[in-house]
Amino acid sequence: MTTDRQAAGPIAPEALEQLFTAARTHNGWLPKEVPDSLLELAVDYAKWGPTSANCSPMRVIFVRTPEAKARLAPAMSDSNRPKTMAAPATAIVGYDLDFPEKLPHLYPATDARSWFIGNGPLIEETAFRNGSLQGAYLLLALRAVGLDCGPMSGFDRAKVDAEFFQGTQIKSNFLINIGYGDPAKLYPRGPRLAFEEISSIL
Repeated sequence: MTTDRQAAGPIAPEALEQLFTAARTHNGWLPKEVPDSLLELAVDYAKWGPTSANCSPMRVIFVRTPEAKARLAPAMSDSNRPKTMAAPATAIVGYDLDFPEKLPHLYPATDARSWFIGNGPLIEETAFRNGSLQGAYLLLALRAVGLDCGPMSGFDRAKVDAEFFQGTQIKSNFLINIGYGDPAKLYPRGPRLAFEEISSIL
């Protein structure tokens, strides 16, 4: 995968539809397996999205097997449990509070690790913000490789962290159900705010 290229024009309208305007948040899933290769490819694309000082704090566990789903089920809200159990895969998107330890490798231009050592609030803020950015990149990358997504909160973070991240400094952020969505189970699409309600140009 190359990263050395000049800025280009807009991508094809069909690609924009797949990523944004035609994409939906899915709640129901077709009985079709998601290949590991697509999950790996999506992560490989998402990791190129920008983070501050290339800190890259996102960590992901893809929950796929019945045994792993059984571990996740008790942490889910009642409304989110059935669709999560039915999804071919669920990504637990987390952020690693130990990310400064990788900065000598990820950002060798300066001693970025020293910015964070002993500053817990800055570590937490940086990890959460940039991990959230990377989680959004991952969602778009999953769509880009042809998968449907259902991002969610609605789970007990403490239970997820104890079950999947015990003994680490990784904290869960949000979940993404992943698979091939069943269009028959989509809700009517909600409206979006107009440009003027979202933004201004000064």
